[in-house]
Amino acid sequence: MRIVDRIAVLGLALALGACAGDGTAKTSTPDAASVDYGNYLSARFAASQHNLKDASTYYRASLAADPDNKDLLALSFFFATSSGDVDGAARLAQRIVAAQADDRAGRLTLTVAALKRRDYAEARKQIALSAKGPFASPGVALIDAWAAAGLGDKTAAYADIDTLRSQGSVDLLAAFHLALIAEYLGDDKIADEAYRNALTSPSPRVVDAFGRYLERGGKIDEAAAFYAKAMEAPGEKQIAAAGLARVKAGRKPDPLVPRPEDGAAEALFGIAASLTDPSNTDISILYLRLALYLRPKLDLGAVLLADRFEGLQKYDDAIAAYQTVDKDSPYWRLAAVEIALDEARLDQTDKAIALLKGLTAKYPDDLEAWTALGDTYRNAGKFMEASDAYDHALALRTPDQNNDWPLYFARAVAEQGVQNWSAAEVDLKKALALQPNEPTLLNYLGYSWVDQNRNIPEALAMLEKARALKPTDGYIADSVGWAYYKLGRFADAAKALEKAVELVPGDPTINDHLGDAYWRVGRKLDAQFQWNHALAFGPSDADKAVIEKKLLDGLGAGGTAN
Repeated sequence: MRIVDRIAVLGLALALGACAGDGTAKTSTPDAASVDYGNYLSARFAASQHNLKDASTYYRASLAADPDNKDLLALSFFFATSSGDVDGAARLAQRIVAAQADDRAGRLTLTVAALKRRDYAEARKQIALSAKGPFASPGVALIDAWAAAGLGDKTAAYADIDTLRSQGSVDLLAAFHLALIAEYLGDDKIADEAYRNALTSPSPRVVDAFGRYLERGGKIDEAAAFYAKAMEAPGEKQIAAAGLARVKAGRKPDPLVPRPEDGAAEALFGIAASLTDPSNTDISILYLRLALYLRPKLDLGAVLLADRFEGLQKYDDAIAAYQTVDKDSPYWRLAAVEIALDEARLDQTDKAIALLKGLTAKYPDDLEAWTALGDTYRNAGKFMEASDAYDHALALRTPDQNNDWPLYFARAVAEQGVQNWSAAEVDLKKALALQPNEPTLLNYLGYSWVDQNRNIPEALAMLEKARALKPTDGYIADSVGWAYYKLGRFADAAKALEKAVELVPGDPTINDHLGDAYWRVGRKLDAQFQWNHALAFGPSDADKAVIEKKLLDGLGAGGTAN
């Protein structure tokens, strides 16, 4: 009996209620059908929670019970790959292609398995049997090119790159892989030209590969100048620093891609990196698993895999991915900071702070570590310590740059947390000077002034500007409404606050504000309705007492402000 049929039978049994003649429920050892049903439900639940290993385990158990079920085979294969069990996925892929010879995912996995064994002829055979299509074509061409390079077949490898170029919009990708393949095959003239074409839009991978190429070719002065220029780009600074350290020490590096399977891993990584839409996260993870299977020390792949897990709020999995990055990698410090932030997201705040304090002690010039330490302290309510960490971070940023505004804003929040409003106000104004059209800053400073009954006309102008920049932000709409209220423009306040409630339903402060505005325009029943809503949405104890008093007495002539 197939598992879907067993599920139907079990559902019918549960609906009827399996009872003994006396009306009491029978007890017995679970039968095979219920076990299979439990595995299937567990698999679906694990998949819905992005628990990839559990989903793989339970789907495999379900497949074992119903081996002819194509849907279960496909799901077992997908989650085996996504959880990192590529060897297991390859065995399942054999069953998939036996039923559908040109299945793309199955053939891709068998190709990757052949590359892992360095059986380049088998890899080309498998990729040739795959169905062709616009989405798969770039990956197919690149992987076939690398397999051909592994066989020493320059003609086929370069023909694959030409095929890639003909598809349009992937010229930089084609140039980069042409450079890598030509370098592997010893065609320095082609490699040099292709690298320089790829550098028209540099990325960390291109910078790393070309710098190594220059070093290996003995062009040390050119490499040093290239790295010095790359130091100016934040995304390339770590790569450039590692390159300059090698140049200074006189160490010759390995090429970025020493083997064909590493080149295929680079191609798979590139595909995964291009899948930035959240709806493609699971597919991106699958490609990254294949890339890391081929090249376990593809550190940037591990960092991207961790990032994808963070997007799914799977912080334990993200930490596990970051922990695979070696300490001698240029990405190690980035990974270490992210591990600490993920520990904080898992409510392991003390552990996160200890990790970040260790990093800042060892690397006192690490801006990211100081910033992360400040953020972790601030989120934990340790505002004095947060402010100190931000002081260190800002001391590393002289002169100020436009993208420094989040640091000033974060320090302002910390300063306000220790009731140092004068310092917070200075930092907010500094942040606004750097980024005058940032709605978050305009709203924060404007609302703070309104709340303090200061500079309300100026605050209202700032808040209206913020609302124009971000019209769907309910909290900004609330700030605008509250500014109108403080100016005595109660009808305008009610209108703005109604919009705020519509945009952010369930916020006690916004409902409370709307209740106050309604009272002032004479809509007293509506005001009580909103205040009751505010109580239902869980205000702070202090606000709760104020709202309860308003429900009893209403608002006096002077009004009661939260």
